[in-house]
Amino acid sequence: MPTELTRHAVDVLPEGELERKLKLGRPLRVKLGIDPTAPDIHLGFAFVLDRLAAFQRAGHTVVLIVGDYTARIGDPSGRSDERPVLPDEVLDANAKEFAEQAFRVLDRERTEIRFNGEWLGKLSYAEVVRLARTITVARILERDDFAKRFAAHEPISISELLYPLMQAYDSVAIEADIEIGGTDQLYNLLAGRDVMQDYGLDPQLVMTYPLLVGLDGAEKMSKSRHNYIGINDPPEEMFGKTMSIPDAALPQWWELVVDGGEHPDDPMQWKLELARRIVARWHGDEGARRGEEHFTRVVREHQAPADVPEVSVSEPQIHLPAFLAQQLGDSSSHWRRVIDQGGVKIDGRPVDGYDLELAEAEGRVLQAGRRHFMRLTQR
Repeated sequence: MPTELTRHAVDVLPEGELERKLKLGRPLRVKLGIDPTAPDIHLGFAFVLDRLAAFQRAGHTVVLIVGDYTARIGDPSGRSDERPVLPDEVLDANAKEFAEQAFRVLDRERTEIRFNGEWLGKLSYAEVVRLARTITVARILERDDFAKRFAAHEPISISELLYPLMQAYDSVAIEADIEIGGTDQLYNLLAGRDVMQDYGLDPQLVMTYPLLVGLDGAEKMSKSRHNYIGINDPPEEMFGKTMSIPDAALPQWWELVVDGGEHPDDPMQWKLELARRIVARWHGDEGARRGEEHFTRVVREHQAPADVPEVSVSEPQIHLPAFLAQQLGDSSSHWRRVIDQGGVKIDGRPVDGYDLELAEAEGRVLQAGRRHFMRLTQR
């Protein structure tokens, strides 16, 4: 088995198929679907892009399928409810930003970017019915997420049942040789083989990869769960977030994110080295140095950062939950919880209540959580 192309793979199905396809004597078309509901690429997805880059180095072509059409449904994999639908202009902007970030890993010359609205939007009703004949309801209900929702009498829309077929039709449209994805995508990827065969095409090889756990060390890294590190995060934030992962997540992160090798025995030193390598990859050695200095000063020595950004405020009274949500993201309710737990401070002292008088806070350092600092000024 070609070790570089299958490194870290969990499933390579069917057995022997990769070797057969490599003997076809042409560049293979390696497909990956991307979800444009948010623009950031996180470390878990960057790991999958690294596996695609290995195929490019071997002379093959990567085809990124932007799910502008399927995003109107949303991938139901692992979901207990239906996903909300975003406006087209938001999906388009997200897809453009996502592609630019992907080229920090992939070779532009060996990458095709296709939007599945190009073919799914043109299917007639008769063609949709023909596609629907390729799979049975019983087969679709073999999926764990659908089976659990069906057994619990929770609603499942017909559009969600069609999602695996739409993803499979993407493989038909681009004549994929290989499709890769996370282990949670195995059902969808195998459905692609069945549908391609029904359309008279050579079925795609299926390859799955582990799901990187997020900052909580429990759930998979996900933008919707807010437990991720984005590859465009600032070095200080990237370093600090890495240092926050549980010790139990270290082996997987070390193996998948920085590709393994020898590591320090002490968990703290191991985590520091992991953070240095992650930040250095995306921001260079200077970024890693800045990230570590910031972490040492703010987290270990409990000091404000050397350079605290100024934020101008015009209102005489600041409602902190809404203000922090606007400045830093997350919801007002999230920041209310942080305030209740003493995690929002002025010059190192926890604030009392949700409202802050600007006259009392002007020129002082507001700290929100462990990593966010700002100096408030009168506009």
